[in-house]
Amino acid sequence: MVYRQAYRNWAHEIEVDGVWTCEPRTAEDVVLLANWAHVHGYTLRAQGFRHGWAPLTVPGVETSAKTVLLDTRTYLTAVEVVNASPSAVRAQTGISMDALLQFLEDNGLGVTNTPAPGDLTLGGVLAINGHGSSLPAADEVLSEGHTFGSLSNLVVSLTAVVWDNARRRYALRTFHRGERLCSALLTCLGRGFVTEAVLRVGVNSNLRCVSTVDISAAELFAAPGTPGARTFAGFVEETGRVDAIWLPFTDAPWLKVWTVSPIKPKSSRETREPYNYPFSDSIPEEMAELYRQITEGATFLAPTLGQLQYEVVATGLVTTRSADLWGRSKNLQLYIKPTTARLHANGYAILTRRANLQQVLHEIATRYTELLGEYAARGDYPINGPADFRVTGLDVPGDVRVAGARAPALSAARPHDAHPEWDIAVWLDILTHPGTASSNRFYRELEEFLLSRYCGVDAMVRVEWSKGWGYTDSARWASETLLSHRIPESYRTGSDVDWNWAVHALDTLDPHRVFTNSLLDTMLR
Repeated sequence: MVYRQAYRNWAHEIEVDGVWTCEPRTAEDVVLLANWAHVHGYTLRAQGFRHGWAPLTVPGVETSAKTVLLDTRTYLTAVEVVNASPSAVRAQTGISMDALLQFLEDNGLGVTNTPAPGDLTLGGVLAINGHGSSLPAADEVLSEGHTFGSLSNLVVSLTAVVWDNARRRYALRTFHRGERLCSALLTCLGRGFVTEAVLRVGVNSNLRCVSTVDISAAELFAAPGTPGARTFAGFVEETGRVDAIWLPFTDAPWLKVWTVSPIKPKSSRETREPYNYPFSDSIPEEMAELYRQITEGATFLAPTLGQLQYEVVATGLVTTRSADLWGRSKNLQLYIKPTTARLHANGYAILTRRANLQQVLHEIATRYTELLGEYAARGDYPINGPADFRVTGLDVPGDVRVAGARAPALSAARPHDAHPEWDIAVWLDILTHPGTASSNRFYRELEEFLLSRYCGVDAMVRVEWSKGWGYTDSARWASETLLSHRIPESYRTGSDVDWNWAVHALDTLDPHRVFTNSLLDTMLR
């Protein structure tokens, strides 16, 4: 059955009424719809939980009336263990990360890192190389079935709806990781339709997560070599798994540090469920009122809002006994519910070598602070949400242990062939309420700093596909320079699966452009 419904993305920045929608029951239904769309001039877009920012599903009000959303969440959710050693699971792409990670846990399996929200489909996560935060701690050895890169790097094989030139129609085809074409689909941005994936997974682990709110940003992001400083890079060296959430106009970030911990420490509280920070899952009335006033123009209240958010976190960690938690990996890594504040987030990955981690963080934190100060001096407060700093390894194809495997061609965490010394990705997200005055200009200035500073000498920046990027003073995902030049150039690295090849491969797999939209047509050319 096909029906009309409104499309709303996570932050309600993209809102389109009356979009044709259906719920395919099988992968064969998707094939049937693709062939129908080809004949009748329609486009198909995979839809999951819409927990994303970038207009990769539908571009906005200019969405064609001949677009059909395929909601995968109802029926395309099967999952099974298909191999015991090395472990692998087969999952359809409509399954939620909540359900997939629970299935893995029930079978003694898990992943090293995962996005913090569980209301994401597997297909959506693979389309944008979703990730968490993890590097090997000092002397830590990668466990079989795991990766410190993105979840796209765990794919052993995948099945997609592609054009069959011999039969002159769309059909299902399975691509194994050793096939070159598989590389284009591992992070396809919605320019293809993957119906299921076989994922390499490993033995589950127990984690301890310790939260602190008493280390100043000046210390955490201090210049390398600062005597006595408790730095982000120092925590990474100790544990490998760190996330810093720095609320605006406050001194000390909410620092989460995860440690692989087979046995529960005496001081930790055991948790058997995810989402252990209820104080961050809902918006208190006082905070909601500040948001309302800010959206109505009182942006000068941003420092007051930031301080209130800090107090809620600091108090909540104590009252909920969640400052020191221990449990299965899923329960420590999932911590963002759909009820949290729906803010706009920009997103970038800076590729560099691990020894350069603290320097990169210091430079970004310094420029971010300078920009906030420059705007505040003019009475302008464009940012009223947190800045989030994470770090992962890259998508090293050897992690999946498949002969001939290549990295995901369009993953922001894909290694740079000309710089094998670059072995990490530093992830930056800065959030603000959608529509906050001057926010686009602020993001543009910060983006220009990142592009000019990390231009390929000792580091390089790529956009985080699911977030905000390509800023002008008045719009997002709109910079012609970024869309047509800087993004493609960041993937032209000498690899046999570079940007130009990936664009051509996706065109070959979908020559009639059934799986596309206007943004993808502009960018992937």
